[in-house]
Amino acid sequence: MEIELNNDDLEFRHEVRDFLKENAAKPGADYSQWRMDYFKNAAAKGGWDVPKWPVEFGGPGWSPTQHYIWEQETVTASLPWDMPFGIGMLAPILMNYGSKEQIDRFLPDIRERKVNWCQGYSEPGAGSDLASLKTKAVLSDDGSHYTVTGTKVWTTMAHMADWMFCLTRTDDTGIKQEGITFLLIPMKQDGIEVKPIITLGGAHSVNMVHITDVKVPVDNRIGEEGKGWTYAKGLLQHERTGLAGISRSIVALETLKRQASPCPAATVPSWTTPRSKVKWRNSK
Repeated sequence: MEIELNNDDLEFRHEVRDFLKENAAKPGADYSQWRMDYFKNAAAKGGWDVPKWPVEFGGPGWSPTQHYIWEQETVTASLPWDMPFGIGMLAPILMNYGSKEQIDRFLPDIRERKVNWCQGYSEPGAGSDLASLKTKAVLSDDGSHYTVTGTKVWTTMAHMADWMFCLTRTDDTGIKQEGITFLLIPMKQDGIEVKPIITLGGAHSVNMVHITDVKVPVDNRIGEEGKGWTYAKGLLQHERTGLAGISRSIVALETLKRQASPCPAATVPSWTTPRSKVKWRNSK
């Protein structure tokens, strides 16, 4: 799909480019300090640190075209990927379903990137059929906390996370989707063991997380008990768009085309034909 930019859009693009150029990391700069300064300066621009947040929570109120421009320009400028688990996935759930106390407690640290989050969804035996999850959360007799036991798998960045937003089973007597509860669990405590899963490429980004008799305060439950499936579906909408990487793919394709320009195959009209299949061969 071709997007035509009007004069206001082009002006916005120049503003974004100027900002990214001014705030680019300098050679040899301390990454942690640069990252902190970058988000501080982005916030000062009027919510540029949280581009997808609504205005009422401090976002910039951009149009879809402005979001498109922002994503393209940040990728072109090689801005490091902003992990979406807190800023792009949990934050909208808090905004829509969290209590005022939870919003006040968690959103500021999420916005300032002070804490790292991971997603506790998939389990052994509960991947594509996620509603079959078995991680159990039992409410205490006095109603003050849940005791959580179970295993999560393919948990991205769990080894670096401070918190997990987690789907748990609080009822197994009825329809499986209706017995799921959404809990926020601190990762740095006894009873949580993170084991790395090394991918075929030798990378470590995903993990298996064993949770054993971990106590979670009721105050860490999002919304109502048994309504977690509804919240999870809402979160997945943000996950899919946040991880789609469309702008990154576009920039990567343009880079590939430039690198392949000496190759005769790059002059074939089908190169730019929608849904065309491109086969790479060693022309040397």
